[in-house]
Amino acid sequence: MLGGRVQAVGFRPFVYRTAHRHGLSGWVRNRGGQVEILAQGTLAAIDEFAAALLAEAPPLAQPALLSVEDTLPGPLQAFTILESDDRSSAPIHVPPDYFACNDCLSEMQDPGNRRYRYPFINCTQCGPRYTLIRSLPYDRANTTMAGFALCDACWHEYQDPRDRRFHAEPIACPACGPAVEFRVPGAPVVSGTQAALAAGVAALQSGQIVAVKGVGGYHLMCDALNATVVKRLRLRKPRPHKPFAVMFPLRGRDGLDAVREAVTLDDESARWLRSPMRPIVLCRKKTASPLGIEIAPGLSEIGVMLPYSPLHHVLLADLDAPVVATSANVSGEPVLTERALLEERLGQVVDAGLHHNRPIERPADDAVYRVIAQRPRPLRLGRGGAPLERRLPLRLERPLLAVGGHAKNTVAIAWEDRVVISPHIGDLGSPHSLAVFERTVADLQALYRVEASAVVCDAHPGYGSTRWAKRCGLPLAEIYHHHAHASALAGEFPEAGAWLTFTWDGAGYGEDGTLWGGEALLGRPGAWRRVVRMRPFHLPGGEYAARQPWRSAAALCWETGNAWDSCPEDTTLLFAAWQRHLNSPMTTAAGRLFDAAASFTGLLHHASFEGQGPMYLEAACAASAEMVVLPLRRAAQGLWECDWGPLVPYLSDATLPVAQRAAGFHASLAHSLAQQARALRLEHRIDAVGLTGGVFQNRVLTEHACALLQNDGFKVYLARDIPCNDAGVSFGQIVERQAQLAGHSR
Repeated sequence: MLGGRVQAVGFRPFVYRTAHRHGLSGWVRNRGGQVEILAQGTLAAIDEFAAALLAEAPPLAQPALLSVEDTLPGPLQAFTILESDDRSSAPIHVPPDYFACNDCLSEMQDPGNRRYRYPFINCTQCGPRYTLIRSLPYDRANTTMAGFALCDACWHEYQDPRDRRFHAEPIACPACGPAVEFRVPGAPVVSGTQAALAAGVAALQSGQIVAVKGVGGYHLMCDALNATVVKRLRLRKPRPHKPFAVMFPLRGRDGLDAVREAVTLDDESARWLRSPMRPIVLCRKKTASPLGIEIAPGLSEIGVMLPYSPLHHVLLADLDAPVVATSANVSGEPVLTERALLEERLGQVVDAGLHHNRPIERPADDAVYRVIAQRPRPLRLGRGGAPLERRLPLRLERPLLAVGGHAKNTVAIAWEDRVVISPHIGDLGSPHSLAVFERTVADLQALYRVEASAVVCDAHPGYGSTRWAKRCGLPLAEIYHHHAHASALAGEFPEAGAWLTFTWDGAGYGEDGTLWGGEALLGRPGAWRRVVRMRPFHLPGGEYAARQPWRSAAALCWETGNAWDSCPEDTTLLFAAWQRHLNSPMTTAAGRLFDAAASFTGLLHHASFEGQGPMYLEAACAASAEMVVLPLRRAAQGLWECDWGPLVPYLSDATLPVAQRAAGFHASLAHSLAQQARALRLEHRIDAVGLTGGVFQNRVLTEHACALLQNDGFKVYLARDIPCNDAGVSFGQIVERQAQLAGHSR
């Protein structure tokens, strides 16, 4: 019996061919989430066969040998593939969606091949999985391809063990598979895949905005080199400033020459762009880039990606130019997957649609990565990398559901020693987002055949996920936001033991009912203790401040008694309310310090998307700058407290260049963080430090802090596979709750 990732990766055909090569008889079949094999032959041949199963497994497979038993069946005449056994309770592993492999691309580009330019070509080594699987085991009847009856040619390939499509469940061709159509409101539908593709290419070339249905949902696409249409897309969406991702055609030996014309590629970014996940990777824009400022206003980086579906490859090859490829959604919501809903909600945005009739069972947005400290770090889990499975350090007595936070929501289901994290869902501020959230909760449990017996949520009473958890009827445990952040990082590195973890973000509900976000926690999952904080201040307007950075700047001035003559707003009434602490909650959030710095420097007073101010501030940094010393002192309850006060006059000094002030701000926080770690090491004899929370998506701050800490002899841990932002909260809730339960049982 073999487990691990052995379904939807061509493992049974591989076993079949390997058995025949070694002269064995017997059978192979899917059994739940595992693969069961009966092999009969000489002892030497069986030993060689068993070794080959692990050493020569398909590239996308990750097999693990679970058990081997001797048996005495009657003589077997051949080796066959049996129908799947779906009655087993064996562990299930749901595969993510895969990119189009080179073999399929070669066929698709061959005019003599019957799948020439066919945008749904796939084989056992590539194509969609998670977004078309309705249930396991992974058989065609359990996918959204069930409605497409195989033609004779495809059936022959499916049955032929020598063929690359032997038991490839999404197999299709122009004669029997999905097709593409092109629609423009008020015009006749362009049917027929090739005619529709040609119409789509023509529309993009003529400066139109086209909704293109992909693997996990729709993209809004337009010519990335056409500043006029990019501005039009921003106006219609509306999305005035948030950066767009850009998809580039394959060009050159490694396919990245077109990308290199626009951005600077380091080795890790190049490797990750070409990985099977095919994510969006943030890369530094070249000074002479052909892409205009409209793609990512105010920023020095662009999210770039390569085509990953056959449909993308056909479009980009015909265009031979980069396209904007942004998620087709209402801001913050999950990506749309159905034509009717797309036309209802984004009909005023798009000029045309390139649709297909292969149903998408569930949405999966594109994953996003950024190289920080020499390693790609996930900012968003998505298509190609999720659902993401991890092992837990201890076994759970009963299955747990974690519903994450409110922004960048993901959910997680955990049972025994396994935890599975969903792809990105989005912000839970709309009925559509909540509907997808609820569907994902039900979906994960159904796919993995696990029924949660308890639910874990954030302690913030206003989060959409928390409100849902309180209504769902399951036993409930609330986890403090920053405990979940710290435990998410600890869950990736269980060997680290007790450590100091900085949890810096925009804001989260703290143990004392205030908005934390500039804390360091000491301990381990289930036993975190706040030992350091940023100097607290009252935040005028509360949540409004996240989109109005000037409010944070004004609050810092009022808190320190500094004047801010260049404040862009009349603050007379707001100041009066702030003095009385009306709608001005106490916060220690480091993220709000970044907002204030962006406003003080004149980079941004009003934000159109979350994190805009900090992103602008990082992009503005000079190569280096002097730091401002931030006092560290004892505060209430024995806490250490970092005083950001000296930053206010420095950031407000208009005689200093913006780039210098931006870099000095980052350097000051990095040095303060290292100072805090040194003080705690003297008290608690710790030498391991973790950095987590959305602030550490900032490369300038994170790499500077890492260098200082490592020079001081600390071992530094950064998120590796789980996003450090709120997308990792669901995983952290599981880890934290498991530790609490284990502590209660001792």
